[in-house]
Amino acid sequence: MKYENAKDIIPEELLKEIQKYAAGKLLYIPSGEEKRAWGETSGYRGQLRRRNLMIRNKYAHGLTVSELADEYFLSLDSIKKIIYSKNNDNMITYSPTLESAVKYANAGLMEEWIQCYLLLTWKAAPIVHDLMKGDPLYFGVVKFPLRLIQCEGYEIRENLAGESDVDVSTPPPLLIQYEEGKFYCTVQQEFLALLKQRKVNAYPTIIVLKGNSEYKRFMKYYGNIFIYVAKV
Repeated sequence: MKYENAKDIIPEELLKEIQKYAAGKLLYIPSGEEKRAWGETSGYRGQLRRRNLMIRNKYAHGLTVSELADEYFLSLDSIKKIIYSKNNDNMITYSPTLESAVKYANAGLMEEWIQCYLLLTWKAAPIVHDLMKGDPLYFGVVKFPLRLIQCEGYEIRENLAGESDVDVSTPPPLLIQYEEGKFYCTVQQEFLALLKQRKVNAYPTIIVLKGNSEYKRFMKYYGNIFIYVAKV
């Protein structure tokens, strides 16, 4: 480390104050930034956390160690360490419920919850690809008025009581896509029909926004009017 003469760097008045406390002593002056854990600055730790969370959730929902090793290009031992690690006690367990979605959202893991919901509950990999392409942004979980959802392009059937696959005792949030100034329900159409049949006016929703332009338009018109669901 290179040493500098303090009088060449520090203003005279400030130097006099320092001399009152540490004249003749060798000082180390920190940069002012808090020390961060390994990988935190680059975001690598966060990426690993998200990956390990997905691996653990997929294993809990039926994927084998071998399948996970092939999917993530890891050894069998590496997958086992992730699954059985003691650190898993601090991980959020996925379930296809509103409560689980809110916990993921509060932890900054909304994208991970959506992936788990579509992959593990809906078994709909093509929908995941379509919904997640283009680096989308997410807004929610918020109370959303169902009257704002466009119904063109699909038919909402009547008399759905008892026909929906959704567990109405522990229902999930709605997934709504915002595109060109309008809201669309492209995944849970029967669940939306069931909510409307029950005359539900507003329901907890995650809004998927495709790109910065859509995000700016959304925030301009809707950014301050929705109420977040903080807990269930």
